[in-house]
Amino acid sequence: MAKLEVRNLRISFRTNSGAVRAVRDISFELHQGQTLAIVGESGSGKSVTARAIMGILASNAMVDNGEIIYDGQDLLKISEDDFHTLRGHRLAMIFQDPLSALNPVMRIGRQLTEAMLLNNRERRKDGRKRFKRMISLLEENIGAADAAQGKDTRAATAEKIRRFRAYTDRGVALQAGYSDARDALTEAGDYLDELRLELKRNNPKTVRETLGRLVRAASAGYHPYLIRQDDRDYRALVDALAGRARAYALADAEETGREAELLGASIRKALDLPAPSFHAIAYGMRDGRAALPEGDILSINRQAEDLLEKDFLDGFGRDIEKALSHSADLSRRQKRSALETLREVLPVFEKEALSEGEVKAAYARAAAAVEKAIDPLQLEKDNLSYVFKSSMQTNIGRYFTGLKANPGEKLRFERDTKNYERQLAKKRVTSSVVPMNLIDTDMAKGNMVRDIRNLIERYEQQLGAADGPKDRQAEAIVRYLADAANDYGYRLSPAMAKHRSIELMDEVGIPEPHKRFRQYPFEFSGGMRQRIVIAIALSANPDILICDEPTTALDVTIQAQILELINRLKVQRRLSVIFITHDLGVVANMADSIAVMYAGKIVEQGTADEVFYSPAHPYTWALLSSVPDLETREKLAAIPGTPPNMIIPPKGDAFAARNQYALELDFEQEPPMFRITDTHRAATWLLHPDAPKVEPPKIVLERIDRMLARHAASDAEGGIRP
Repeated sequence: MAKLEVRNLRISFRTNSGAVRAVRDISFELHQGQTLAIVGESGSGKSVTARAIMGILASNAMVDNGEIIYDGQDLLKISEDDFHTLRGHRLAMIFQDPLSALNPVMRIGRQLTEAMLLNNRERRKDGRKRFKRMISLLEENIGAADAAQGKDTRAATAEKIRRFRAYTDRGVALQAGYSDARDALTEAGDYLDELRLELKRNNPKTVRETLGRLVRAASAGYHPYLIRQDDRDYRALVDALAGRARAYALADAEETGREAELLGASIRKALDLPAPSFHAIAYGMRDGRAALPEGDILSINRQAEDLLEKDFLDGFGRDIEKALSHSADLSRRQKRSALETLREVLPVFEKEALSEGEVKAAYARAAAAVEKAIDPLQLEKDNLSYVFKSSMQTNIGRYFTGLKANPGEKLRFERDTKNYERQLAKKRVTSSVVPMNLIDTDMAKGNMVRDIRNLIERYEQQLGAADGPKDRQAEAIVRYLADAANDYGYRLSPAMAKHRSIELMDEVGIPEPHKRFRQYPFEFSGGMRQRIVIAIALSANPDILICDEPTTALDVTIQAQILELINRLKVQRRLSVIFITHDLGVVANMADSIAVMYAGKIVEQGTADEVFYSPAHPYTWALLSSVPDLETREKLAAIPGTPPNMIIPPKGDAFAARNQYALELDFEQEPPMFRITDTHRAATWLLHPDAPKVEPPKIVLERIDRMLARHAASDAEGGIRP
């Protein structure tokens, strides 16, 4: 299933001259680990689409239609509080101008740590909510499954749930202690830097004070997952420095410095260790046992996880399988019932004229049946089912509001037009005519029918498919619980946030991150500022990263570096990326699929290879013709004319006035999306079977031939496509 779905989205903006139609009925999907490039000129609606996904549209924006579906919820209908949990934590955005996302009077380090701390708070709240809900659902379904077999295992189930919660609560507490210890070691590292300076100054008083702070921090960081209990060298160094803190003399400077550097090496080694797994902490240190298994941290994690699996999760896993079977069986029965209900109510919505009372009664029946059919234990959510109720409710409201409001709007327009014509005749024009802002009742009605038919088709497919292996699903539930517990158990302190910020700065290619941490944005170049913005966006490890023309303000060399960085981070972190640009050349080596937008509509959509090597829309040809390269000897082709006025969108194809291949029909009727392949579609009348045969421009054909020849040569050599 898609990670993100945008369906039939329409967005307008109120202005004094009328509503600007910025986005006009667009649909697309973003899949896990994929990059979708949205390409088009300024004003095409691509950035408006991105801001709608992030919930940051301007105050004069009007969402006229559509859904943006993520994780079983419509982002256009959730509250601002819910968006606080998603934005930054699971949905992140990089803007065109990095300075628009940075505070010019705040140090870079503080901006990074502030973002991390805020996101950590939302992540903990979301993790606690997800964990408690899943535990409650499991307990309910295990009990229901046993009751259906005539067994009363409520007490045994409650005990297993209690044990699991106890392990989790202990894990939360122990992980907090682990985080505090890492913070203390990070702080000790800062005191080591201060100590080096004080030793050079040879002031016994300040050296003693710094040594005291260093010893206290190093002692607080003495945690069994970081410093092994048998690490006598570490303990001896801390004790030696504690003695010097009490009685330090100038003659001790060299020896003190040597001991401090040895301690610093141990601290750096501890901070470089991987974090212990949540349940390894909870189980491996149960019953107050302080000793840990032998070996490195990864070995400890494996041993503790194995112990947990054998002693507890194996039996709990069987109970989870039981709960999954019960929930899935109940859902299938309810889907059969919902399928019958949807078929019964569909004719109500297909009538030429809809009755409000009849429609609302049919909607109430259908929505209740669909909600009952949702399997709450299915981790991969069926978005159609989850948003059915809100989508139908919105379209019903829009349809009947339009029936009541549209006649008045038409009368208003006619009255204003007559008034304007009278003023024009007298040559004393004092007002203008605001275009009609009608609610599209036909689309609202069509959306209702579409939602019901789509759900009927989805249920038929699901009821005809075999269930997956319950053991794998149970494993996924256990992992889900562990991840949720990790989220709400991980408390990020300011000291740890600083340490992670420096690591992130290093990951995105900022040289000397310790030094840069305390600098201001004006001390960074444009490319470095963009790297900082990327680091902030990645600080909460989001699912989806939206890049809104992140390289436009940078020179070509830096552009390539930023694109390479985004590509690398996408692979490393399994990000799903929406990349917005006006330059097709920018996304040539990073996009998996491409949507070409013009005048608020997607005019061509397909895989990157299909759009680059088999472009079908004249606007795509024009964009490809305007991309500079080193081998083209002809003059680059500029796109003639200017984009249309979207207050009054043109009749027919919006690109027709600028299209040298336009047919007469293009000026009269808007072309539908013609299917070229299963993944490639384009909205141009040139694809109609009766249209004349038209080849792309010579410059485009030559570029395609060159690219195909280079790729063939690279493939023959076993290389990577250039």
